[in-house]
Amino acid sequence: MAEHHEIYKQNADIYDNLVSHEDYERNLLREIKRLVPLTGKDVVEMGAGTGRITGILAPFVNSIKAFDISQHMLDFAKIKLDKFKLNNYELTVADNRDIPLSDTCADFVISGWSIGYFATWKNEEWKKDTKKAVDEMERMLKPNGTAIIIETLGTGHKQPIEPMKELSEYYTFLENKLGFSRSWIRTDYKFSSVDDAEKTVRFFFGDELGDYLRDNKTAVLPECTGLWTKNV
Repeated sequence: MAEHHEIYKQNADIYDNLVSHEDYERNLLREIKRLVPLTGKDVVEMGAGTGRITGILAPFVNSIKAFDISQHMLDFAKIKLDKFKLNNYELTVADNRDIPLSDTCADFVISGWSIGYFATWKNEEWKKDTKKAVDEMERMLKPNGTAIIIETLGTGHKQPIEPMKELSEYYTFLENKLGFSRSWIRTDYKFSSVDDAEKTVRFFFGDELGDYLRDNKTAVLPECTGLWTKNV
């Protein structure tokens, strides 16, 4: 199993190949639209990675300013997004704890699979860092704006779980201390073949899930995803 730190620094293509196979039933966009109206909104995205959420939202919003700490990931995102002829987005390097935008500049702020790394990457000050990131979300939101944080609730599971102690504590912190409400959806991965599924999943998630796909002769890997929402 690859180290995620290294993938984000130099293997954006491998990462994007994985996430491009997730949510083949397109549940994520439907759930975001249920939680917040998108038409005409100015959006800020924190931890944009290779532009997955950027590309999902851009066709429906007025503008989206997307940030990530990795220039490598954003370079890949630009190449991908340019193919879709989108012109209402900006990509900028920034840390989730310090976004270079003015106050009350956004109707909607979103972060997908990013803020949780403060908790999982052996950071003793993860609560402080998480609070800083959420403070940035709230600072940028206009009155009656919405913040959404997206994180995993179990790869390889058909019902939501809290995959590890660090994530469980982080989710509790979001809900009990920072005022977020949780919903969840299925965002299953679907690959072109069992071999492709096994190879990709084994590299990114490890042997247990690779063995699951091989033994069950399936190219579909279940995934549960949580959305934590706060209206400001």
